[in-house]
Amino acid sequence: MATYHGDDAEKQAYEYQQHGDDSPTRDVTKLSDPYDQHHSLHRGLSARHVSMIAIGGAIGTGLIIGTGSALATGGPAAILISYCIVGCLVYMVMTALGEMATWLPGAGGFYPYATRFVDPAFGFALGWTYLFKYWITTPNQLTAAALVIQYWCPPERVNPGVFIAVFLVVIILINYLGVRVFGELEFWLSSIKIAVILGIIILCIVLAAGGGPNHEVLGFRYWHNPGAFHNYIDKGSLGRFLAVWSSMVTAVFAFLGTELVGVTVGEAQNPRRNVPRAIKLTFWRILIFYICSVFLLGMIVPYNSSQLIFATKKSSSAAASPFVVAIRLAGIHGLPGFLNACILIFVFSAANSDLYIGSRTLHGLALKKQAPAFLAITDKRGVPYYALGVCATVCCLAFLNVSTSSKQVFTYFVNVVSILGLLSWISILVSHIYFVRARRAQGITDKMMPYKSPFGLWGSIVALVFCCIIALTKNFTVFVRGRWDYKTFITGYIGIPVYLLLILGYKVIKRTHAIKPHEADLFTGKDIIDADEQEWLAKAADRKANGGRAAWWYDHTIGFIF
Repeated sequence: MATYHGDDAEKQAYEYQQHGDDSPTRDVTKLSDPYDQHHSLHRGLSARHVSMIAIGGAIGTGLIIGTGSALATGGPAAILISYCIVGCLVYMVMTALGEMATWLPGAGGFYPYATRFVDPAFGFALGWTYLFKYWITTPNQLTAAALVIQYWCPPERVNPGVFIAVFLVVIILINYLGVRVFGELEFWLSSIKIAVILGIIILCIVLAAGGGPNHEVLGFRYWHNPGAFHNYIDKGSLGRFLAVWSSMVTAVFAFLGTELVGVTVGEAQNPRRNVPRAIKLTFWRILIFYICSVFLLGMIVPYNSSQLIFATKKSSSAAASPFVVAIRLAGIHGLPGFLNACILIFVFSAANSDLYIGSRTLHGLALKKQAPAFLAITDKRGVPYYALGVCATVCCLAFLNVSTSSKQVFTYFVNVVSILGLLSWISILVSHIYFVRARRAQGITDKMMPYKSPFGLWGSIVALVFCCIIALTKNFTVFVRGRWDYKTFITGYIGIPVYLLLILGYKVIKRTHAIKPHEADLFTGKDIIDADEQEWLAKAADRKANGGRAAWWYDHTIGFIF
C-alpha cells in the first residue's frame, strides 16, 4: 500500500481541513502545531452554502454577457453547436472529477489529485495554473461590471475605473469579514441568480412565441435573416464550420466555474453523498441553464443587431448582455433597466466568489510549500489575509479599462481565462486517467468505488483529446491572412508555455518523477473520510428515526433541484 510522504505538519493541516473546527472526532484545541492555529481555514460553509455557491459559480458572466460575443461572432446555430460540444466535454470532466473526489474528498481543490496520482510537478503546475485563472477571472468580472454600467453611464461621462474601484473595495471587504459572512451573502446572491436566469428562460420562450408587446411570433426568423451562421471568414460549409469553431472560446469561458464542486468538496458536509448528486445534476443544469438559454437567445436576437455591444463599434447605446437586447427589441419598457441591474448582481457575485477561490487556492499552495510560507497565515476568523491581499492587488489589472475600451479588455481576458480553464480541465482528465490505472493496479474494483464515472477511462481519453484540440486551435483566426493580431495571439496561447514551464521547472528543481500506478497514494486521509461518512450515515438514520419529514421534503424538492 502506498504511504504518505509529507511532513507531520502538513499531514496535521490536511487532517484539520478534513474535519474542521466543529467535528466531534477531533479536538482542535489540543493541536499545538502552528499549521492548525494560524494556518487553517474555518469550516463556516454549510451544505446549503456550498451547494448554492457551486451552482452560482456555474451561472456567471460567461453565460449572461459572453454569449453576446459568441452570437455576434458565429451566429445562433454556431453558438448552439459549440455550447453543446463543450457542454458534453464539461460533463465528462465533472464525472471524472467526481470519481476522484468521492474516493478521497480533500481540501485544496483538485490539484492534490495531480500531485498524488501523476507527478508532483504536474500538481504544482495545475495549482498555479488554476490560481492564474482566478487572478485573471476576477479582473475580468470587474471589467464586465464596467460594461454593464455603460448601459446607464457611458465611459465618456464617468471613467469606468471609478466603478471598478468601488466594486473592488466592496468585494475585498466582504472576503476579509470571514467565510460565514461570505457564505451567507453568496447564498442569497446565488439564489437571485438562479431565479433571474429561470425568469429569463421563461421570458425568452414568451417572446419567441409572440407574447411580447409587439406580438411578433419570431420563431426561427433570425435563423433565416440575417442567418443561422455568421460566415465572417469564409463562405459555404467551411465558413459555417469556422463560425462554430470560433465560438469555442466563449463557450469554454461560459462553462468555466462548473468545476467549483471540486474546490468546495473539502468543505462540504457528507461529500460522498452530496458530490455524486451534484455531478449527476450537472447534466440537467447544463441542459437547462446553458443549452436552453443560447437556443432561445438565437431565436430572439439577430447576430448583427446594432444594440448588441459586441456587434457594433458604437458601444454607448448598446447593451453588454444579449438578453437585455432581446427585451429592448421586443419593446418592453422598464424591464431592460431592471434586468441590467440583476445582471450587475451576477457580475458582483462572480467577482466576489472568484476572489474567494483565488485566495483559498493560493493559501492551499502555501500549505503545500509550493508558494511563500507567509501566504498560508490566517487570522482568528480563518481568513488568509496575506493571500487575499496578493489576489486583491492582482485585481488591479481591471484598471486597464482606463486606457482601453472595456469591450476590448473583456475580450482579451476571456482569451486568457479560456486557455487557463482548458488546461485545468486537461489536468483533471489526465489525473483521472492515472487514478483509474492506479486503483486497478492496487486491486480497487469498480464495486468498491463510492461513485464511478459512467464514461470510464476511455471517456476521459476522448475528452482529453478534444480539449487539447480546442486549446491549440481556439484562436485560429489570428493565422488567417489579414487577421493577424499579436494581442489576441498572446492572450489566446500564453497559458500553454507557462503551464509547460511550470512542470519542467519544478521537475528540474525538485527532481520529481512520474508516479507509477502501484506506487500512487490512494489511502492517506481516507480513514478520516470513512469515519466522517459513518458519522453522517448515523445522523441521517437518527433523523429518519425521529421523523425528519421536513428534511425529506427538502431533499426531494429544492434539495433535488439545487
